[in-house]
Amino acid sequence: MYLIVVLFLCLSSYAQQELEPKNARNDYFKKEEIVFDDKLYRIHNNYLTGGFGFMASNIRKDVQKTIGVDFQFPIRNHHFQIGAMMSGDQFNSNNTIQGHICYGLRKEDTKTNIAVYIGPSIFTGVKGDATGDPEFYQGMGGYVSFQVVVKIKYDIGIGAEAFGEVNYAQRVAGIKLIAFFSSAYRGPKRNYNPNVRSENPR
Repeated sequence: MYLIVVLFLCLSSYAQQELEPKNARNDYFKKEEIVFDDKLYRIHNNYLTGGFGFMASNIRKDVQKTIGVDFQFPIRNHHFQIGAMMSGDQFNSNNTIQGHICYGLRKEDTKTNIAVYIGPSIFTGVKGDATGDPEFYQGMGGYVSFQVVVKIKYDIGIGAEAFGEVNYAQRVAGIKLIAFFSSAYRGPKRNYNPNVRSENPR
């Protein structure tokens, strides 16, 4: 838990220094764009991640397979994540379904997207085997995730996401291979680009 807190604080400090473009002032500009590879990309953009992986649980004997999807979006300079995850003995089965809404920190550049999110989760699941009565559980817990994405293009990439959850029923930790899709693309570079600060100081 201490490692999660330290990681969050370190990324917070780093993000505050790096998130703003070098030519930008500290004021927020919702439509701000940059030029990369002769194309325009929105700085304050939403993105979607989804993928599959493996996780360990203190109430399961076997390593669990998991799939999940997350939508990440900014509100001014604050970043949020809404997502869902399903896990089970196989990818086409499930014994736990979980949803979460988190606050996070994000650092994006032309080659990478790095983010950490933390917040509450809600879950429902079942444990037991064929020889006994199933035990159902549901409730709320705490969720954290750390994403590292390497970009193929500015708005498309592939990466890994480490995650963990703590609740009254179980403690889990795992890793997923994820795909990254951003809404940053705005079109080809033009002769006049009003939302690019480096070309139009504000």
